[in-house]
Amino acid sequence: MAGTTPGCCCRLYGALTLAVLGYPDQARQQSQEGLRLAQELAHPFSLANTLHFAALLHQFHREGQATHEHAEASLRIATEHGVAPWVAGALILRGWVLATQGQMDAGLGQMREGLAAWEAMGLELYRTYQLVLLAEVYGKAGQADEGLRVLGQARAAVHNTEGRFYEAELSRLQGDLTLARSAGQQAEAEACFQQALDIARRQQAKFWELRTATSLARLWQQQGKQAEARALLAPIYGWFTEGFDTADLQEAKALLAELEGEHGRG
Repeated sequence: MAGTTPGCCCRLYGALTLAVLGYPDQARQQSQEGLRLAQELAHPFSLANTLHFAALLHQFHREGQATHEHAEASLRIATEHGVAPWVAGALILRGWVLATQGQMDAGLGQMREGLAAWEAMGLELYRTYQLVLLAEVYGKAGQADEGLRVLGQARAAVHNTEGRFYEAELSRLQGDLTLARSAGQQAEAEACFQQALDIARRQQAKFWELRTATSLARLWQQQGKQAEARALLAPIYGWFTEGFDTADLQEAKALLAELEGEHGRG
């Protein structure tokens, strides 16, 4: 049973790659094809793995309910067949969902439990991603200092794992948490956002570029730099040809509308 079948593996990695590159709809299609193949093959490890990656994809797009459903399905199969990594991984994602629903203590508890199990197995795969998720939840819980501490662990891990695919998000979140800790640290936060933009552009990671441009444009909006904010955000939003139902594209669109309105009143 060990190992994910090549067909499923190609589709699940293809889905995550397409998502990061800025093709959310194509990413969903790849993920669905991977799930169909895993179900047809009736290969438990492949199905648990593919369901887990489907949950990751939904988490990328901030789709809490779908993340929960796929993580729960992965957890059931992984528990039944003793696939320990995906049990731990599902706990982390389930904890993130609980936190987004306002259940901070329960969410943090499950995330820490999942991370401890992951580390106890000696696994480094996706450690950067998981730590960034934990740091994000600490930020939502009003614990910016703890979030920044966890980001330090994530940054140390990024050089030793596959974590560079999430490196831009690490720097963007560092900017967000820096602002949450102190509104007077706008220059430091902006430097983090600029670093995240540089990484995303170098990697051609359009989805992370959009998310970071939104964070930086919002900061500039608060500073009264509406023209600069529009000039940053409009081109990357305009690049997208799909995925307009995702939270990130909707958020960017709403911010652009605000900036346009402020420009018209100026």
